[in-house]
Amino acid sequence: MARTSYVIAVGSNRRGRHGGPRAEVAAALALLGGRASAIVESAPVGPSLRRYANAVVLVESDAAPDALLARLKAIEREFGRRRGRRWGARVIDLDIILWSGGAWASPGLVVPHIAFRAREFVLGPMAAIVPGWRDPVSGLTVRQLRFQLTARARAPSRGA
Repeated sequence: MARTSYVIAVGSNRRGRHGGPRAEVAAALALLGGRASAIVESAPVGPSLRRYANAVVLVESDAAPDALLARLKAIEREFGRRRGRRWGARVIDLDIILWSGGAWASPGLVVPHIAFRAREFVLGPMAAIVPGWRDPVSGLTVRQLRFQLTARARAPSRGA
């Protein structure tokens, strides 16, 4: 396969062998190489109570998306991640968000990531490193997607 680019989201909300969540994210970013965003903190998603450290990284690879996913899952295991409850605490979480090849679907993987358009903790860091990257589904740039998301959050509620 030709060399392509990937945006990978990196998150942690549990202490691991590298230290707290920020240290786990920093260690994963160093291992992945590429151009990384700053590490940001975010509120938990789902029933978890622990805050997350999050970042994104732009990497180049000759691997197809499913092969890269297998590598990312191996890294998660090396960091001590164990499969368990959805939304549970995790030492490290590595997700393929976008791929320069466009859209991809296979058992266990959909690119672009199904929920990235609704997650400020992904769009914010992405806007810092790949603001002009277009979502192959909507055609909007990362900057536009983030603007839409933050505009909805700023809009006044229409209560009674």
